[in-house]
Amino acid sequence: MFQTIRNAWKVEDIRRKILFTLFIILIYRIGNSVPVPFVNVYLLEGYFDTLSNTVLGLYNVMSGSAFAQATIFALSIQPYINSSIIIQLLCIAIPALERLSKEGGEEGKRKIQNITRYATVAIALIQGIGYFFLIKNNGFLVEDAGVWAGIVIVASFCAGSSLLMWLGEQISEFGIGNGISMILFISIVSRFPTSLINAVSNISGSNWWVYLLMLIGMVALIVLIVVVTNAERRIHVQYSKRVVGRKMYGGQSTHLPIKVNMSGVLPVIFAQTIASLPATIAAFVPKWQDGWFIKFFNTDGIPYMVLYFLLILFFSYFYSTIQFNPIEVANNLKKNGGFIPGFRAGRPTAEFITKVLNKITLFGALYLAVIALCPLLVSFFSTTAKNTGVSLGGTSIIIVVGVAIETVKALESQLLMRHYKGFLE
Repeated sequence: MFQTIRNAWKVEDIRRKILFTLFIILIYRIGNSVPVPFVNVYLLEGYFDTLSNTVLGLYNVMSGSAFAQATIFALSIQPYINSSIIIQLLCIAIPALERLSKEGGEEGKRKIQNITRYATVAIALIQGIGYFFLIKNNGFLVEDAGVWAGIVIVASFCAGSSLLMWLGEQISEFGIGNGISMILFISIVSRFPTSLINAVSNISGSNWWVYLLMLIGMVALIVLIVVVTNAERRIHVQYSKRVVGRKMYGGQSTHLPIKVNMSGVLPVIFAQTIASLPATIAAFVPKWQDGWFIKFFNTDGIPYMVLYFLLILFFSYFYSTIQFNPIEVANNLKKNGGFIPGFRAGRPTAEFITKVLNKITLFGALYLAVIALCPLLVSFFSTTAKNTGVSLGGTSIIIVVGVAIETVKALESQLLMRHYKGFLE
């Protein structure tokens, strides 16, 4: 990885893209430190310390602590991520959008992207209004804040989220890697220094071995993520020979790759959001905060972990079904004269691909569940680990490592393209 970065820095064009990406990241970090007006940030941060196990705590992690500080980038890129997922699901449910995404070409992709942008602004507006009423109802506004203050706060949240969407698109077009993933990566990594300082301050002579085991376990998780992210199941495909005029076509042998972790981190994010809903609801109902309900669904409890595990399995199969259609793949192979050795073209091929896909999805779902539940299990069985203050959860680890791998691959592809370009010239 370091060798790739060193080689990329030597190329002027790539160096310019890296500097542009770093400049956008600098703008994002500055905006993440600018709070919106009329909000008592100190009281708000203390309130969010009690909501670390809820959906709001998850939003705070994904925003790099900007959500708890009510900055202009408090909503981060969550509205864009939510709108992208919603539009992807609608492209499957609505035939017109499905035709536009598959048959519309570049113009269709551009229209889908515009729809996603409009949906991002709408979701940001709704979340901004909800966040404002959360701040207002808990008394975190200054005394002289009126209707105008509410308009300014909501507009600031909405404008900040829209600006982040635009900055992410600029990175994707003129920088290195995927801009939205890069912003999410920086948001999570920005919390590491604080977490590390808290962990070091809690180290004593009797519990140092716990931190050593946590460090070893973290390295093992990172290695597992790297291996599984690059892993794929390759199905051998053979193309039959055919004669057209005096020329012979086909006869090639290739493979059909199926990623082990096809759905990425999305099942973990959705599972964590839904599993945290009971604790989030209890946080807004004072009668439930000290009762059995909040204790039963607390993130440190076994019921939460079981529900979390089952939801990860469900969403993993759900997204694999959406992203990979065995019947469509089998029909495309049949049209192009391809077949899987030992299986007839058509329905038998589709059934075989479905069988392989189910096995791969189960392995990928179990992998995601292990990564997501390991930090929770460590906190459950170790009081020392629970008090470390280290907020590096399974979701954060997967996102950080995944984006790092994606960025390195983008740099390698840029270097490879420059190499061939120079060779051809």
